[in-house]
Amino acid sequence: MSLLPSADLALLASNGARARLLSDWSATERPWARRVASLLLAQDGSATRLCEEVAAGPVGLTVHVQREVPADAAPALVRAQLPGEVFIERLVSLHAHGQIMMDNLSWLAPAALPPDIQVELAQGRTPIGHLLARMWIRRRTLAAPETLWPALWAHVGLPDPEATRSYAIDVPERGTAMVITECFRRGMLAASPPEY
Repeated sequence: MSLLPSADLALLASNGARARLLSDWSATERPWARRVASLLLAQDGSATRLCEEVAAGPVGLTVHVQREVPADAAPALVRAQLPGEVFIERLVSLHAHGQIMMDNLSWLAPAALPPDIQVELAQGRTPIGHLLARMWIRRRTLAAPETLWPALWAHVGLPDPEATRSYAIDVPERGTAMVITECFRRGMLAASPPEY
């Protein structure tokens, strides 16, 4: 399965520098960077809001691809989670100050989303984190989430298992609505560690 023709891969670089989260830290800074990375991966709130806080303002959203796909085109783990015969596949990057903060590959089940969220999602202008803020949801860890990571890295490059996670979003009375893979990038740690 390929989301982007190879000619379109240049688009991925057009919104800022992309680097591994834990790259280029000195020996004394690396423990701090690892601790922050651990916190990013463990948090169960909105990654979009975290990006905005780090950026000290709004972040840019680049929707590289958003399209409907038959359920059988999605990875097996996604098919096992989401209801319906058609999913929305969405590849995005969040960026600020010339750096990529995170890359995301999501699969969404329209059947499990409220109609107003479906409309905004179709417009492709709003980060999923902002859409989720209007819904009561529960994030759920997936078994063997690392099986989904290569699908994201195949499109954006820079595999980074130390900074990647996948999870499901459940919506009460609607079921599982999304499976999201996030890879935090060096733009999340643009500042140097504090000096004590």
